[in-house]
This record gives sequence, structure tokens and C-alpha cells, in this order.
Amino acid sequence: MMPRFRPLAIISHPHYLLHDTGGGEHPEVAERLVAIRRRLEKSPLFPAIREKTARTAERSDILTYHDESYLFRLEETALRGQTYIDHPDNQICFESFDSIMLSAGGCLTGIDLLEQGEDLVFCGVRPPGHHAERAMALGFCFVNNAVIAARYWQRRYGREKIAVIDWDAHHGNGIQDAFEEDPSVFYISIHEHPTFSFPGTGYAEEKGLGAGKGTTLNVPLPPGADDGVFLQAMKKVVEPALDGFRPERIIVSAGFDGHRLDDMSGLAYSTDLYGLIGEKMAGMGQKYCRGKVLSILEGGYHLDALAAGVEQYLLGLAK
Repeated sequence: MMPRFRPLAIISHPHYLLHDTGGGEHPEVAERLVAIRRRLEKSPLFPAIREKTARTAERSDILTYHDESYLFRLEETALRGQTYIDHPDNQICFESFDSIMLSAGGCLTGIDLLEQGEDLVFCGVRPPGHHAERAMALGFCFVNNAVIAARYWQRRYGREKIAVIDWDAHHGNGIQDAFEEDPSVFYISIHEHPTFSFPGTGYAEEKGLGAGKGTTLNVPLPPGADDGVFLQAMKKVVEPALDGFRPERIIVSAGFDGHRLDDMSGLAYSTDLYGLIGEKMAGMGQKYCRGKVLSILEGGYHLDALAAGVEQYLLGLAK
């Protein structure tokens, strides 16, 4: 007998595949989404998946965080045919600006679905977003999807207390920058220690500033940290902190580059861990916000490990 899973909406758009990072050795490639799609088509979860198409974000949505001058510069850089912006890591092409706006818009599409009755949404978007800062592209990221989503949830639906839980292997410097003085958004990041890892931010003593002091929580892990280390951090640090904050809605920055096969970090997570993380994110959603969890794809660059990790995460989420 086939297992039954809770319905799960997955947001995508064909234009995500047109964001061309130049081939060669660049790790953030369209094949990431192709690999995920192929894996899910063969998964026992597939009958529970509802495929949804992303809409384009409005410029006003992007400007809730990013500077208007930066948005113009980003668009102009793509349309002029330049190959990168701000740093050679941030490869772009003529089609990239539309992909960027659809990536952010996919997250807003997901929020609309959650507010219309869906419980679980996974935004299978690219390019990723959590490194993008107010006026700078960084780490393959151009606009900050999680930040734009949180602000949209607050403005459009009045959901004031938002938790952003980021377990990408790398610290989400852009998310922290956006919210470190804002007590209405609790940013939690579990990542490889910044001494050893890009972008060099996310030390434990970074706890927020001013009115936002106490609503930034960084949990840096040593290189080689495995499933047990991650789960202990969740139990002893993250879960008690969420109990104190009690968010109305949860956004997950879901990065899969902590896998032991992914050479973008020194972490040593197994594929099975992502299933347990999915169960934990679903449980937090049920506990605090009537099940409303928005998951956004961030990193993950070993194609087989990424696809397997996403499948396990979604299986855990939809149990």
C-alpha cells in the first residue's frame, strides 16, 4: 500500500532554467532544478505534489528591502549583456533579470497559496537569495527572496511575527542585514562556522541590534559537524528560542550544501538528516502557525545529493 502524504504545493517556472551562469565550473546551474524534478517524478511523494507556476514580483515588492538604484543597475547589467555583477561569482545573462524577478515572485505566489488554504509550499526557485544585500549581489544571489517574502507576508496579510529559519551551510548575511534591528522577524541560522566558511558572517555573538537585539540567533557549527551535532543544536538552542518568540508564520531558507558529498562546505550531513529536518519544520509549523510553512530553495550543488536531500526534506515535511 502506497503511503499517504499531506498535499504539497511546489512553485516553479520554466524561465528559471534560462538564468545562464556561463557553464564551466560555476556550481549554480539550471541542472540543479532538473535533477530535483527528475527525482521527485520517481518519488512516492509525487502524487501528493501540486505544481504551481510562479508569478513575477512587482518592483515595489523588491524595494521593501533593496535600493531602487541597485535594482536599476541589476536590470541594466543583464540587459546590456554583461556576464556578472559586483563579483565574477555572480554570473548573469540577458534572461537573468526576468528569472530573478520570477524567483522572488515564486515565493510570493507561495505565500498567497498558504493564505488561501495550502499548508505546505516548497519554492523550487533559482537564482537563490539569502546572500543578497540591500545594494549588492553576493554568493550567486541577486535579490533576497526570504526577506522579500517576509515583508510581503507582513504587508499583504498582516502576519507580523515571522521566523526565518536558515539551515543552508552558509550564513544568510543578507537576511540578517535586513532584520537585525527589527524585533518582528526572528532570523535563525545554523551554518558552518564563519572562520571557515563564506561569507565570514554569522558569529554566535551577533544577536541583533537596537530594538532587534535578541531576534537574531546564529548557531555556527565546526567543520565536520554531522547529523547529531545539527539535531542537538535544534533541540538545545533553536527550539527553546522559537518557544519564546512564537511566530505567526515560518519561512525556511532550505539549503542542501551541508551534505557530506557537497564540496561547498565542510559539513558532513547525511541525506537522511534532511528528512528529519522536514519533520521538524512541519512540527514547528503545526505548533506555532497552524501548519503554514514556506520553504525556499537556497544552496545545494552536488546534483545527486541535492535531489536526494530535497526529496527527503519534502517527504519529512509532508508526512
